[in-house]
Amino acid sequence: MKKFLTAFLVLAAFATAALPLSAASTPEVKRSTLVERLDTCEAILQDLQSSTKTAIPPEVLRRAQGLVIVNQVQAGFLFGIKDGYAVAMVRRPNGKWSIPVFMRAGEASFGLQAGVKAVNTVLVLLDEPTARLLLKSRFNFGAEAKAMAGVRGGEREAVNKELVEGANVYVYSLQEGYYLGAAVKTGFMQPNESANRVFYNTNHRTPELLFSDWVTPPAEARFLMDYVTRLTN
Repeated sequence: MKKFLTAFLVLAAFATAALPLSAASTPEVKRSTLVERLDTCEAILQDLQSSTKTAIPPEVLRRAQGLVIVNQVQAGFLFGIKDGYAVAMVRRPNGKWSIPVFMRAGEASFGLQAGVKAVNTVLVLLDEPTARLLLKSRFNFGAEAKAMAGVRGGEREAVNKELVEGANVYVYSLQEGYYLGAAVKTGFMQPNESANRVFYNTNHRTPELLFSDWVTPPAEARFLMDYVTRLTN
């Protein structure tokens, strides 16, 4: 009974942590925290690309119309919660990459599952309509686009094939920790307008940040932008 109560309290704590994803009264995050998030997302992408076994192939990156880098923690006991944040960029019509914008990322699931793990994921968006899902107040790539596991750089034969007919999101993941799962999942993302306002010191919202050049990127955003540009050209 004591073990069950402990597990329930841990789960409740994660459930509470997930509430800000939809709560209007979320405290404003510090800019220094956002710089750390941006650095973490850049490190995730660099980590993914550091090995041919995990790297996104150049052929896929050249097709990319958007990138979403997600950092989450997943935990559960029967009922599971995945909570975290993401940074998203789009390729503008002139071929240049946008400034990175901050997103909220979460997921709830119910099924046979137990454990805690870190989940680092990079989503490659392959067409403009899919990239424009980032402008919605709340969206789910799995429900609103065809998201499939992406081919790795080491799988040279598969790189030159159209792996999944009609797929417009390729998913690449790095995972740490222990998790058992056979669950029904409903994941979602939404723009973090308060974080974008703090980081860029502007009232422009996600559509303007992604698809206009009205905001000059600060130095902290340049590192990720330059790295993505090198990868995708």
